[in-house]
Amino acid sequence: MAAQRAFTTHPLVLRRVTVRRVHEVSPRMRRVVLGGAELGAFTRDGIHHPAFAAPGFDDHIKLILAADGDVHAALPAQLPHGVEWTPAEHRLTRDYTPRRVDLHEGEFDLDFVLHGEGPAEAWAASAREGDELWFVGPKSSLRLPERLDWIHLIGDETALPAIGRFLDERPLAVPAHVLVVVSDGSARQELALRDGDSMTWVVAEPGDAGALDTAVRALPIPPGEGYAWAAAESRALLPVRRYLQRERKIPKDRLNLTGYWHREETARAEAKGAAGVGAVAEGPADGRIPSPLPWLVARAALQLGVVDAVADAPGLSPDALASRVGVSGPGIGILLPLLAAHHVVVGPDDDNGLRLGPAGEELLDDHEREEYTGHDAELLLALVHLAPALRDGTSPWQLASGTPLYDTVTRAAERYGELVEECEQLVFLLNGLTADPLWEGVDTCLLTGPGSASVVAALDDAGRRPRLRVAEDDTPASVLRGSVPSPERIDWTAGPADVAVAAKALAHRTDDEATRLLTRLAAWTGTAVLVEASRPDGLSPRAAEAALRAYASTGSPLRDSAAIADLAKRSGWRVERTIALGWGTEATVLRRA
Repeated sequence: MAAQRAFTTHPLVLRRVTVRRVHEVSPRMRRVVLGGAELGAFTRDGIHHPAFAAPGFDDHIKLILAADGDVHAALPAQLPHGVEWTPAEHRLTRDYTPRRVDLHEGEFDLDFVLHGEGPAEAWAASAREGDELWFVGPKSSLRLPERLDWIHLIGDETALPAIGRFLDERPLAVPAHVLVVVSDGSARQELALRDGDSMTWVVAEPGDAGALDTAVRALPIPPGEGYAWAAAESRALLPVRRYLQRERKIPKDRLNLTGYWHREETARAEAKGAAGVGAVAEGPADGRIPSPLPWLVARAALQLGVVDAVADAPGLSPDALASRVGVSGPGIGILLPLLAAHHVVVGPDDDNGLRLGPAGEELLDDHEREEYTGHDAELLLALVHLAPALRDGTSPWQLASGTPLYDTVTRAAERYGELVEECEQLVFLLNGLTADPLWEGVDTCLLTGPGSASVVAALDDAGRRPRLRVAEDDTPASVLRGSVPSPERIDWTAGPADVAVAAKALAHRTDDEATRLLTRLAAWTGTAVLVEASRPDGLSPRAAEAALRAYASTGSPLRDSAAIADLAKRSGWRVERTIALGWGTEATVLRRA
């Protein structure tokens, strides 16, 4: 049986609240009490929305602000079951954790650390009774394991609202060991500690990124089954993750570490000194296109095991590192200067050998390293063939590998697993599909595509219980079997069904392959639903790349409604209607023609 999902989803609703009270929690933190009718169930523009729900101690809501002051122009479009982040040039969003939620009084508290000049801090500093605030969320709540003996709650000042709420509400009746690093002693707060708890305050200089790591290493690990939760500045958490996961061997399902904010000074330094390592930047101020060289060197370092070797044995000499990863000394000598220049490694110097730099720590994160060695990285490399692919009207992937992407990902469990993991976010968008009347009278549902596990989860959340069957080849089916709860309840053979749902099944198929899949589905059902991204996600920093990434995969850009209708017609279907799900994703309902 697959592990239970670690979160509970909530409907995504745009809500308006106003400031009721403001007071100072400490010289470093201001509390804003917000309330309004839209925290209860309400109707706007003919759409009925459920009451606000934020049951988790670390739930976060997305505040919507505007650089030009025109918040209404920055608001997303509300859908019947979700939101669509339409383009908005001056939109600013920030995530915050409700410190207290009182639905009886129709209010909640937000605590703002006044440590900088960000838009949310500026709003809180000037907030007065009656001021309005718009927000969306939370989209989910963390589910803690049921059987634990202790929990660590670790963070900086920004984590205090979540830590304080945990201690007030006690979702688990286990000893809590709290560690908070602050930049000023005045940031200390009275917290609701109980017998058996422990509390450690550490005062460190602002910008001391190593203070949190040092403090966590000094924190005893009690015996028994435990859980470590941490929230702080994103880079300060990198060595903490390495320590807890690699050195203390705490399993991934017993860890939850979240970067709550990113130090602006660090971001500016990275943009100046390490362009190319990490996500694609908007472009340097001098107008020059950044070189791909740092990305290629970081990729090589991960493939050779250089980053892992330095993480596991800090202090290695270059020769010892070369021996450990099976590369000649001159070969390591080629890599190290560039890795040091882009902060992947630091050293060696007179007193110390090699150790990881901030970019190297970041590369220990599984999601981050996929940017260099996973499916997205392979797609990026295929774009070397972009020009001939555009001339030939084929996909860069096909030209680079000699085989369609569909064949590649469905024959390798690791590749297909990456697609399934990418589709986990779908579960937050599928309320609009599971609430649709098409499910009335449905007894059997046939699933296909890497988003199938998310469809199963969404049906469960909505209380829909059709009999499920999966139409996939052996390798994709084995991956999906490990991604759904109670896989034994599913028929893993294709066959007749009342409705078929193809969840992101077309995103890695060419037009001809998509047509063959739709023709195949028509043999089993008279109703099919295609869940696909039809336009870029308006909140994504990679929105401008979406069409190119789709083209690299299949030789087609993102398929809009017209392209989907054409594929349907070619395979014996007609489009009945489209259900907007949000974040650029739609569910297209097809009926057999």
